[in-house]
Amino acid sequence: MNIAIVGASGAVGQELLHILAERHFPITNLRLFGSARSAGSTYTFCGKKYTVELLQHGDLFKDIDIAFVSAGGSVSKEYAEDITRYGAIMIDNSSAFRMDKEVPLVVPELNPDDIAQALQEGGKRIIANPNCTTIIMAVCLKAIEELSHIRRVHVSSYQSASGAGASAMAELEEQYRQALNGEEVKHQKFAYQLAYNLIPQIDVFGDDDYTKEELKMYHETRKIMHSDIAVSATCVRVPSLRAHSEAIWVETAEPLTPKQVREALSHAEGVQVMDDPTKSSGTLPYPMPLYLSGTDDVYVGRIRRDLANENGITFWCVGDQIRKGAALNAVQIAEKIIKK
Repeated sequence: MNIAIVGASGAVGQELLHILAERHFPITNLRLFGSARSAGSTYTFCGKKYTVELLQHGDLFKDIDIAFVSAGGSVSKEYAEDITRYGAIMIDNSSAFRMDKEVPLVVPELNPDDIAQALQEGGKRIIANPNCTTIIMAVCLKAIEELSHIRRVHVSSYQSASGAGASAMAELEEQYRQALNGEEVKHQKFAYQLAYNLIPQIDVFGDDDYTKEELKMYHETRKIMHSDIAVSATCVRVPSLRAHSEAIWVETAEPLTPKQVREALSHAEGVQVMDDPTKSSGTLPYPMPLYLSGTDDVYVGRIRRDLANENGITFWCVGDQIRKGAALNAVQIAEKIIKK
């Protein structure tokens, strides 16, 4: 396969390179693209050095089979026609096309058959990668949906600095240094100081006082699961460096026991159950982002009955935002394309 990565210098672009190498993705030729700021940078992939080319309009993607695009929504919209003009499949990590009815929104563990929509004659040849928080939650919901239809979900997300990119991770580390040294704590990537703090806002507020991030979880989950499921979210930025966490309350049509849910999740693709609160040493009793950063699966623990709802189950989950929440999911989509 001839592969391109747009946004190769960013956190997700770098992770894409690592994952493609780890999974021995079949690559004949690789091309890296970026902005004027990153053009000319070099990266090593499988022992060979590659130089980032300047992204510009024209025929740059003429011989490309699959293009991973992770450079922001405005770039995705501007260059989509250039990327797909000669038949390349564009796997887009931005929010630009997620709710486009002609573009499938895919989590490979849930709805791999939707990929066909992009490949069929006349299709847009674009596949959208869902929002990171949606992916982490949806992977868990599939196993429960197979037991009983999910009517509604309440979720609080605890999103690390990685969700705002590599520069945001660096800013958090610098804020801790500034605070510990008694210096003025500066912020640019975040609306407020994140070190030693929580910020209950990710993205901008809408007229209904939900943020765009929270509404993404509502709309994207319904599209991925082809369901009338209702999702109410509160998304919070927390001062951890990498991997997102979520506290989830699920109401199903029929009552389920924690044992049923635990068993279903233990057999779910891409999920690992980590749920033994009695443990005091050795393996983790429940998922925590510090210890699970850099892993591929979504980890689930604290599975229990919802005391406020007889048809309710609640649990806690953690997933690496840069891997399963972005780069890994995109590569898994590409692997499905190859199989098709």
